[in-house]
Amino acid sequence: MQTVSIRLRPMVLPCLFLLGCALPVAAGTEQTERLNREFQTAVAQYDAGHFPEAAAQLENLLRDVPESFEVHELLGLVYTGESQDALANPHLEKAVRLKPASAAARTNLATNLVRLGKLEGAQEQFKKAVALEPRNFDANHNLGELYVRMGKLPDAVPFLKEAQRISPSSYDNGYDLALAYLLTGRPVPSRQLVQSLLQKNDTAELHNLLGQIEEKDGKFVAAVNELEIAAHQDPSESNLFDWASELLLHRTLEPAIEVFQQSAERYPSSTRLAIGLGIALYSRGNYDEAVKSLLRASDLNPSDPRSYFFLSKAYDSSPSQADEVIRRFARFSELQPSDARACYYYAMSLWKGKRAQDPRLDLHQIESLLTKAITLDPKLAEAHLQLGNLYSDHGKYAESIPEYVKALENNPDLADARYRLGQAYVHTGDKDKAQEQFQVYQKLRAQHLADLDKQRAEIWQFVYSEKNETSAKP
Repeated sequence: MQTVSIRLRPMVLPCLFLLGCALPVAAGTEQTERLNREFQTAVAQYDAGHFPEAAAQLENLLRDVPESFEVHELLGLVYTGESQDALANPHLEKAVRLKPASAAARTNLATNLVRLGKLEGAQEQFKKAVALEPRNFDANHNLGELYVRMGKLPDAVPFLKEAQRISPSSYDNGYDLALAYLLTGRPVPSRQLVQSLLQKNDTAELHNLLGQIEEKDGKFVAAVNELEIAAHQDPSESNLFDWASELLLHRTLEPAIEVFQQSAERYPSSTRLAIGLGIALYSRGNYDEAVKSLLRASDLNPSDPRSYFFLSKAYDSSPSQADEVIRRFARFSELQPSDARACYYYAMSLWKGKRAQDPRLDLHQIESLLTKAITLDPKLAEAHLQLGNLYSDHGKYAESIPEYVKALENNPDLADARYRLGQAYVHTGDKDKAQEQFQVYQKLRAQHLADLDKQRAEIWQFVYSEKNETSAKP
């Protein structure tokens, strides 16, 4: 979808064809042959994956040939093979100083710098490698991938594009170029490239990407079809979530519920599938089942605030599960004692879940929790509104007014706060202020009758934030 992050593909580390190379040493014939034999032994050890033996051999060689490009380059690659990037770095840097016109040496150094997290230095080396060999696929691909890693997608496109021109059959480069096109607002070349890749590689991830392209282009039916193909070809948790959430986003609720249910059965430990199913059921009016799914999501990941956010929307329509809901919100407030919304959710679950006639209802506890939520976050408009409602419901209109005012300071479009503030003014005898609030309320009511639009926005935020979080993981 339009906010998905590009997935990093591996950079290409050029192979140095050292086998058969001779060390350019200025010495007698016997010493030259000895050094070359030792070097060839190190090459063989490297090729066989015997890195410690190769490293020992090369460290010994450096005593005789400290300025050898071949020895420093190979020793750098040996340490790289052992994931000892800090040890590899000085040797790869030395190799570049000894042979600055070697694009392969600069690429090896740049890749090492990427692994060390030194992206600016890697960028400089990759750029020089491209300048040395502008028609080299690896050089262009690697620089493009680095720009992707750095979040510079517009800068990445020209190099990924050139790499694709050099090697049109490259799948990985083509995928990332298509995604970079999409994320830089160019769906047409993105679609063309994906369709071209599909002719040779009919993969689930290409169908998933094509679904994202169609969604961005406003072609919902085509997007669903592609995401469904991807999910059938590879029923991974991610592909199933993408398919189900696309149906949910466009309120094709019955199919969305079916896909979410089957997916949640396949991946019972997936929090986002449980949340998605809960949202779909709630949107369809199946409140009891929606609450059950959201309760399960909160149990799967008790610290994830998203399940509680949607549970706070649904539980009031399912009073039979009030005790279960209260227990989950109590747990969340214990896990997140400094989270204002955790306190707010717990307060509201106690208040609305137990109902006014419940003898267990402790209004002082509810007031204390709402006050704590406001202390933790003075800008939490909903907490001010509900504290005002608590006061107003018990005839404390003068005390409710400041809470409503604070709620509106933080959210002027809160229609309920306008209405309740107007009522409070009526009870305190300030009819002019009351009339002013009622007039604003009527305007807001007309604007906000589209509660469905607000619900859609909340669903979109969940879906896209979840896609971003997942796709950002290399």
